[in-house]
Amino acid sequence: MNANPARPRVYLAGPDVFFPDSRDIFERLRASCARLGLEGVEPSDGGLAESGPQGANDDELAQRIYEGNVRLIHACDGVIANLCAFRGLEPDSGTVFEVGYAVALGKPVVGYGVAPGSYADRVGAALPCTRAADGQLRETGSGAMVEGLGQRLNLMLTRSTPLEDSAEAALRRLAQQLQSR
Repeated sequence: MNANPARPRVYLAGPDVFFPDSRDIFERLRASCARLGLEGVEPSDGGLAESGPQGANDDELAQRIYEGNVRLIHACDGVIANLCAFRGLEPDSGTVFEVGYAVALGKPVVGYGVAPGSYADRVGAALPCTRAADGQLRETGSGAMVEGLGQRLNLMLTRSTPLEDSAEAALRRLAQQLQSR
């Protein structure tokens, strides 16, 4: 936990690290955190910005990034997660791991960036699907069931992580959760 309870630390999870304007995205998120009395902590690059790859191979670099982000999640008081669709219909898998990891540690997590409506409706609009005799929506080609239950994402995310419509709303909700602890 953070040694300074007056300024809780918030891990800023999401695929934002991959975007060309990531520096600006994290500046805005950190500024929003500061307005709420929080300290925004962006994901680790494994020390690459300071030291460069220093002859490390891809596996070594990947391990440094993984370990750095796990350490940061441990050191933070909560997480906001950009769960926008990334390279498909689902959130970034690394972000989903970070959400699950933080939830397993008992840290509050709030998500944002999820399109309105149900996941099943989005899948049905993007892929050929049919309604089976049992009422289940299924992908036409594979027959795989499309998770329903009216959730905006897979139920493992929506049941563990409240969703807000924006990063600012997610930060406000997380700030309230951290204050009530």
